[in-house]
Amino acid sequence: QVQLVESGGGLVQAGGSLRLSCAASGHTFSSYVMGWFRQAPGKEREFVAVISWSGGNTYYADSVKGRCTISRDNAKNTVYLQMNSLKPEDTAVYYCAAKRAYDGSRNANSGAYDYWGQGTQVTVSS
Repeated sequence: QVQLVESGGGLVQAGGSLRLSCAASGHTFSSYVMGWFRQAPGKEREFVAVISWSGGNTYYADSVKGRCTISRDNAKNTVYLQMNSLKPEDTAVYYCAAKRAYDGSRNANSGAYDYWGQGTQVTVSS
């Protein structure tokens, strides 16, 4: 069992930056692939970024590539999402998620993840 708690969301102006954090419980954190997803009102939950257990492999959605960086600190059981040059279309609830295997065919699929946080709201004003 893994528990995930997101934080760091808030209201920012377009062009600003936010750093989201996801704190995970359990000594097995370093064994999990960690992903970030987001969901806007009335929209399906969509993939944002994923990072392997070692941090050596990352993958980003085209919509955020070049603006976002995912990282992890296994000593702190925490994964981060640094978001720069934020746009109003980035407004959503952001969720972190965990799964066991890094799989290129499934890393972007929300259904492949076993554990989810409750989300943190990111609002980007224009």
